Amino acid sequence: MFVVATLDDTVSIAPHLFNEQLSMIVAEELDRKLANTIFQELGLCICLYDILSMGDCILLPSDANFHIKVKFRYVVFRPNIDEILVGKIRSSSKDGITVTLGFFDDILIPSTKLQHPSRFIEAEQTWAWQYETDDETHDLVMDIGEEIRFRVVQEIFEDTAPKEMPNNGGSVAQNTGNDDDKKVPYTIIGSISEPGLGLKSWWIETS
Repeated sequence: MFVVATLDDTVSIAPHLFNEQLSMIVAEELDRKLANTIFQELGLCICLYDILSMGDCILLPSDANFHIKVKFRYVVFRPNIDEILVGKIRSSSKDGITVTLGFFDDILIPSTKLQHPSRFIEAEQTWAWQYETDDETHDLVMDIGEEIRFRVVQEIFEDTAPKEMPNNGGSVAQNTGNDDDKKVPYTIIGSISEPGLGLKSWWIETS
């Protein structure tokens, strides 16, 4: 679920902060910049793991801050395909179920990836697995807040950076329309369409 990625960046530090331990200030600045940031094809940055090296402090013209090139390792959330995770149901719609891990919310279990057969209960805005026994069918409702076990089957990265486009004068302008605002930079697609997956309360836990 978590990986350690090796990255490099240039950190800017105000002169008055040099009274404190430099490595601590660099670490705090890296977490301030990167924590909860999603990098394309990398994942969600969680926290600094360690600092591998720091370059010399450089002063640039017209800039009072010091600039330091840093090589470091960062803890990143990016589960493997086929990895099984446990989260909580955040919401439901006809499209499927959204799940949260607490620190990451953009997990979708599409309606086609639910236990079969399942039905959407419009009045309650919830999904139910229609579990069949020998003589009757039971609706096993998947309520908001329930713990759910799912398999990761796909990940989707979307570039949400503003796009540049030429304006009528021939220069380049940024497209700040609402289309990019609706995109989610990193989405995980899950599935519960196999035995042992779905609500944890459905299955007997064995040690």
